[in-house]
Amino acid sequence: CIEATEAFAKAGYPICEALLIVEVEGSDAEIDHQLGLIMEIARRHNPVELRESKSAEESAKIWLGRKSAFGAMGQINDYMCLDGTIPVSSLPMVLRRIGEMSEEFGLKVGNVFHAGDGNMHPLILFDANKPGDLELCEEFGAEILKLCVEAGGCLTGEHGVGIEKRDLMHVQYAADDLEAQMAVKDVFDPQWLLNPAKVFPLDASDARRSLAMAAE
Repeated sequence: CIEATEAFAKAGYPICEALLIVEVEGSDAEIDHQLGLIMEIARRHNPVELRESKSAEESAKIWLGRKSAFGAMGQINDYMCLDGTIPVSSLPMVLRRIGEMSEEFGLKVGNVFHAGDGNMHPLILFDANKPGDLELCEEFGAEILKLCVEAGGCLTGEHGVGIEKRDLMHVQYAADDLEAQMAVKDVFDPQWLLNPAKVFPLDASDARRSLAMAAE
């Protein structure tokens, strides 16, 4: 993912397996103090490269790579982007497990994420022209989201549930929790006509809509 991004955006990234971008703000004294702590922590882990931006232009170039990662991966192959969120303390374990699952499913993954808040964006590469590849990708994605919940996180951090994650809602919520959420929808959409087949598991929403129609 980093090599693809560097080839695409020319952000000046080193050749490495993982890259962490840290941005700090505050007064000059606060920034100097924070940078000192960050540098000290980073050096303990023997980084391939440790770089401090010296200008706004250099910072913008570094961030350009991060913002271009999705487009860069899209040049390689089709991909599915997830957004499960986990506790920051679980990042090492989850990333390690995603790497193992990548081998198990035979599909490559580029991990792009907001490390500070644990919002994961695994990009699962697949070939839309290869029969069964999309279905395999979706199965892989579901396993990653289950892993996020098992790690103490949730199915979505910013993209929402929609159709993609609706049938995984039972992984995060108990039946009583889903019932309470659907009861709220009953109040505002008693016939279940708005955004059909989204958010709630399909069998549950179909049953709810059938009950509403039978009551007419």
